[in-house]
Amino acid sequence: MIDRAALRRAYRPDEQSVVAERLDQARLSGGQAGEAQAIARALVKAVRGHKAAGLDAFLQAYDLGSEEGVALMCLAEALLRVPDAATADDLIADKIGGPDWAEKLSDSRSTFVNAATFSLLLTGKVLEEANDQTAGWRAALGRAVGRLGEPVIRTAVGQAMKILGRQFVFGRTIDEALKRAAPEQAKGWSHSFDMLGEAAKTHADAARYARSYAGALDTIAASAKRGFRVSPGISVKLSALHPRYEWSHAAEAKAAILPVVRDLALKAAAADVHLTIDAEEADRLELSMDIIEALIADDALFANGWGGFGLAVQAYSKRAVALVDWAVDLARTHDRKLMVRLVKGAYWDSEIKAAQVAGLSDYPVFTRKVATDVSYLACARKMLAASDCIYSAFATHNANTIGAVKALAGKTAFEFQRLHGMGEGLYDELAKLEAGIGDTPTPVRIYAPVGSHKELLAYLVRRLLENGANSSFVNRIADDDVPIDALVRDPVAELEAIDLKRNPSIPLPNAIFGQGRKNSAGVDLSDPLVRDPLVAALAKLETRSWTAVPARGGGGPPAPRGGPVDI
Repeated sequence: MIDRAALRRAYRPDEQSVVAERLDQARLSGGQAGEAQAIARALVKAVRGHKAAGLDAFLQAYDLGSEEGVALMCLAEALLRVPDAATADDLIADKIGGPDWAEKLSDSRSTFVNAATFSLLLTGKVLEEANDQTAGWRAALGRAVGRLGEPVIRTAVGQAMKILGRQFVFGRTIDEALKRAAPEQAKGWSHSFDMLGEAAKTHADAARYARSYAGALDTIAASAKRGFRVSPGISVKLSALHPRYEWSHAAEAKAAILPVVRDLALKAAAADVHLTIDAEEADRLELSMDIIEALIADDALFANGWGGFGLAVQAYSKRAVALVDWAVDLARTHDRKLMVRLVKGAYWDSEIKAAQVAGLSDYPVFTRKVATDVSYLACARKMLAASDCIYSAFATHNANTIGAVKALAGKTAFEFQRLHGMGEGLYDELAKLEAGIGDTPTPVRIYAPVGSHKELLAYLVRRLLENGANSSFVNRIADDDVPIDALVRDPVAELEAIDLKRNPSIPLPNAIFGQGRKNSAGVDLSDPLVRDPLVAALAKLETRSWTAVPARGGGGPPAPRGGPVDI
């Protein structure tokens, strides 16, 4: 096993000390900083020169700082899971009745945004019960549909969600997705298909997901001829392959998952396409590393020199840099070539909440967004420096990050990645910029979800949370009131200027109730540095006999030789 001591120490350390280390690791030289800013400035100017399309336009219209954005996210997350019509009606009435959808209809230049908004506006008018005081055509529309009743509401909202869903989902099946991918592949883009679905709840779920992954690889392999850097591949979520993919069932989960993933990896290796192990929640990381380590040690998977096996690293994690170091050591130890995808991170809200509920010592993630940006650059530098064994993939929709990665990379080969439906305009402008200065075009891979709309929900909410806030780069780049200088700031300089590196608006888990009351303290059993000493201490006590007796002074008999337990 590759040494994990540094990684384990970085699980929940003090944020102030971690940030100080990351600032040193992420700092660009003067020349690199100038190049990064010039690229970012050119991209921002170019993107602002044309209107946004698809999800970029939608997220700009419905940011999560608005009433409409919150209502829409609540609907997207919950509606398709509601089992009966009456509850669906109540949910829709609660979330749709208040916002003024007509404002968005008149403001947006995007056909897609207007199509989704019209369905929501139609619904809102039904819920207003065709109020005759509403002016003009809206009143006429309200009177017309008001007579049709509640089924129209469900149909209208369902249609709005499907319009939104089609922008997120690349295809219902892998065949449909490959067909849709053909024009983009002709432009030189490649794809990473994500077979939609969250953690398996049952063994039947796990078997179904395994079949889905295997079928997708078989289909991809039939047409993949150009190697993993160009051909499409897949991303695998390990929690989809066992219903108890967690530290408390680690041995059982590994025994069940490892043969399945090995078979998938053999298919990918034979076809020379990429297979990436997706990143998940922090308490699952060590278990994922166990499985990755076992696969990397398997000579049969790499007999043909396959370099398409990889893992995703989430930069918001305090362990991200240590995880990159571990991956590099693992690759060099076994003489492998690995593909590492660097992302900002998709479970931030869940990680914060989980630590607070459990009353843990600290958070596993940074509490300031700019700290995640700095961590991203620190990871990027380490990945690019290990190009002998790491093929780097940088997932981002941020022009500033694109500029910094380009400046750090120099002549080192790497690729960018973007989500389907997002960032198309940004990467089109990057291609034009590179062509204009005579640079070799940077490959771009599209992360493309495949599955039914029913499987979309959790993925959809994560994407909205990541990119829908009005503080996100996706929204700020479209806001002409935000100066370009504010968008192309060096995150290292920005974070250095902040005295308190941990966000004071997010108290430590033990302080969430304020000064008057401390939160109950929990034990993080997912952390080996906590769990292993505890298990060892309990093992020493297994042979002792324990008897409960009254506390001393309570008039009870003398304590037994095994030692008293006060009650």
